[in-house]
Amino acid sequence: MGLFSFIKGAGKKLFGKKQETVEVANAPAPVTKTDLLKEEVARLGIPVNDLNVEVSEMVTVSGTTATNADREKIILAMGNIDCVGCVEDNITVTNPEPEAIFHVVESGDTLSMISKKVYGDPMKYNVIFEANKPMLEHPDKIYPGQTLRIPQMNA
Repeated sequence: MGLFSFIKGAGKKLFGKKQETVEVANAPAPVTKTDLLKEEVARLGIPVNDLNVEVSEMVTVSGTTATNADREKIILAMGNIDCVGCVEDNITVTNPEPEAIFHVVESGDTLSMISKKVYGDPMKYNVIFEANKPMLEHPDKIYPGQTLRIPQMNA
């Protein structure tokens, strides 16, 4: 649990889509930022129970996940959205394992370069790629300002 900062101007353009309404119980209702963030977590298939999202000056998220990896992916799914600068994490983890560190991608970074810096081996880039699925669709599709999970290597 804690507060995570993100680069507000970097990330997926989720807010401001032309989509104005969504069907809810056969009646159109306004699409809110909260709805869009919940839809993004659902689209990514990250398992969470009782997901609650509040959006004000920051995004506050709560719920229950089985692992820290899922918790961290939810934080990143919300924080790597354009116009989100801060995520307050109130997610409960039922089977906690060691937490990953977060890395903000800089201009010129590649997963291989990050892997060499963190693990001492550029060929372990796939560990970082797999740790950031489904948010990352391809190892070469990262961008400056994006925040990535860097899992601890098993000793």
